[in-house]
Amino acid sequence: MDLVPDRPAWKAKRSNVGFDQDERELFERPLLIERPGRQTLPFVFSSPHSGRCYPERFVSRSNLDPVTLRRSEDCFVEELFAGVVALGAPLLQARFPRAYLDANREPYELDPTMFAEPLPPHVNTRSLRVAGGIGTIARVVADSAEIYREPLAYEEAEQRIRHLYMPFHDALRDLLEETHAAFGFALLIDCHSMPSVGGPADDDSGADRPDIVLGDRYGTSCAGSITARAENILRDLGYSVSRNNPYAGGFNTEHYGTPPRGLHALQIEINRGLYMDEVRLERSGGFPSLQKNMTAFARAMGAEDWSALEPELRRSTS
Repeated sequence: MDLVPDRPAWKAKRSNVGFDQDERELFERPLLIERPGRQTLPFVFSSPHSGRCYPERFVSRSNLDPVTLRRSEDCFVEELFAGVVALGAPLLQARFPRAYLDANREPYELDPTMFAEPLPPHVNTRSLRVAGGIGTIARVVADSAEIYREPLAYEEAEQRIRHLYMPFHDALRDLLEETHAAFGFALLIDCHSMPSVGGPADDDSGADRPDIVLGDRYGTSCAGSITARAENILRDLGYSVSRNNPYAGGFNTEHYGTPPRGLHALQIEINRGLYMDEVRLERSGGFPSLQKNMTAFARAMGAEDWSALEPELRRSTS
């Protein structure tokens, strides 16, 4: 039995959709895994939203220009955490952009208004994320601008899910299972970035955001000692930190964070104003110091004696 839940069996179907060369290449290589020579930390770092490979056909069929399409992208987040590999932890990153396929959703959260035909019964059409236009195949980018000029064929969504979403989650499950087998428990650190100010559709619309938001699904996705230590380390590095507000963690945090099994998941959202020009989508002068500090954060987390989690896990299952 798999330690990590819900590993479905699937098989890629032959497609009648006319994907271009960019899309076919993306389907063949949807993700990157950087591994240390030897894993010495019980952590898996993941960046599901920083992919920057935008297929030409996708861009040409959109209402939006290439820069606007990137508004949902967690720009350069995988670079901010690149130092974790040398410390002894693997780093998984999606190559596909969030606007094309969102790997931090259920596999089939789809908006029926986006498609030319009725959707199959297994599709979740009623989630809050679908209602907001940000399902597995997004209808809008971060500023609520509509992505598509015309309805999509459902088969196109199916192919993206099978060739991008499913391989990404296979890889993430494998990394977590390998880590758990080696260390007795595993911590997923799901890495994201956020706009510096809440957007029109956000609960904190117009409000300045803290430097970093830690999401642990209100204490359910990882041990409290993990979140507390992460918060203290980040505060010691000089950052303002909040928990679960405005982001408590997405599908990946909720799905993989099962502390009674020794699987913990913590989402980290970094304020984009710290490291990039949010209009031009370019690295700013703050990028090097933030990158250095994210490595320092991972180093400090790795220096902890996490064996104390074992009695906490036993208490949670007793």
